[in-house]
Amino acid sequence: MSELRDVVIVDGVRTPFAKAGTNFAKVRAHELGRVAMRELLERLEIADGKGAKARVKVDEVCIGNVGSPEDAANISRVIAMQAGLDKSIPGYTVHRNCASGMEAVAQGWLKIASGQAEVMMVGGVESMSGMPLIYRPEAVDFFARMMRIKSPVQKIMALLKLPLGTLLNPIVAIQEGLTDPFCGMNMGQTADLLAKEFRITREEQDQFALDSHRKAVAAQENGKLAEEIVPVPVPMKYKEVVREDIGPRKEQSMEQLKKLKPYFDRVNGTVTVGNACGITDGAAFLALMTREQARNAGYKILGKIRSVSFSGHEPERMGLGPVYASHLALKKAGLSLKQMDVIEVNEAFAAQVLSVMKAAASKEWCQEKLGISDALGEIDPAKLNPNGGAIAIGHPVGSSGARIVLTALKELNRSGKQFGLATLCIGGGQGGAVVVEREA
Repeated sequence: MSELRDVVIVDGVRTPFAKAGTNFAKVRAHELGRVAMRELLERLEIADGKGAKARVKVDEVCIGNVGSPEDAANISRVIAMQAGLDKSIPGYTVHRNCASGMEAVAQGWLKIASGQAEVMMVGGVESMSGMPLIYRPEAVDFFARMMRIKSPVQKIMALLKLPLGTLLNPIVAIQEGLTDPFCGMNMGQTADLLAKEFRITREEQDQFALDSHRKAVAAQENGKLAEEIVPVPVPMKYKEVVREDIGPRKEQSMEQLKKLKPYFDRVNGTVTVGNACGITDGAAFLALMTREQARNAGYKILGKIRSVSFSGHEPERMGLGPVYASHLALKKAGLSLKQMDVIEVNEAFAAQVLSVMKAAASKEWCQEKLGISDALGEIDPAKLNPNGGAIAIGHPVGSSGARIVLTALKELNRSGKQFGLATLCIGGGQGGAVVVEREA
């Protein structure tokens, strides 16, 4: 196999992240994606996508998405066309649960590194507001029978026999999607399991959540988060423009967090809605290309992708995925955890991130689970999610993997530091990690 080529990220943008059911409740996923991609294309002066007038020509688009909208099959293609890319540019959609956006980054890296493409637009999008309610099989059978009945009288008789609960008790798609089909646990229950096993207290989780809000609010106030955000006009009247994340709470306090009841294990649990990520809408995109393409086009390079890795482990401990995947990614990059200047660990749950920190620092755990002779290393809290994380900002499942890569690179460029690690847990018992390096 020929030597892999360097893959660089020249720019990236994301929409604000908004809690599901709020500001973006009526904004379709492909519209969120269109706004973000259009902004990125405009910044890079490739909005027409045809090559003749553009600084570079996009070879392909790859977007991660979990809850595929019924009106936008292969949402990657829909977003690319609506954003103004030429119809000759193909697009495909990938799904790896919470790491779908990171999988899109991995696809772009792999195609460019192997010589299959020169320029890729990658990222993720999710409208968790748009997750559907699903009719139960009994209701589906009823409607099928009704379509076959011709007599109005027979239809009325069938309606009278229908149990009302059949229609008023739908399946909640988002609830089903967040439940693992193998271990039968939902994601919150897996976080409670880790909290017990790693002896993480409720107070530690609430403090972590409070810190996430404080860092995110500070990053909003000093303009750091604004560097990666494109404002989104809200249809249908377009009188409202969302300019920042709807999630970070300046007034958040420990007293408020302490009042919240355990949500998943109501008897012995410690995970609450306050120390877990929010259900969120949003999109994030990155432009990847070869170093030669970037230099020839005159782009400033944000950074290089040093390595990408995914891992698998037991589904009931899915939150530990970042330790497994980071071990592989760091090994491929020839770097250590200690060398990372910025570490973005997606905050699915406070208990989950705190467990990752404990596992990575445990020699015994790493020997048993990773098969290495020593601990992976200590995660310095000062390097961890310096601008807040998903507990405050939100976790639109299809886009978070791309968002944390972008956030890590932006922070490296602001600080002048060199190496960054973006990693997250994946429902089903997987982990994903990307190691990036700021362009000197």
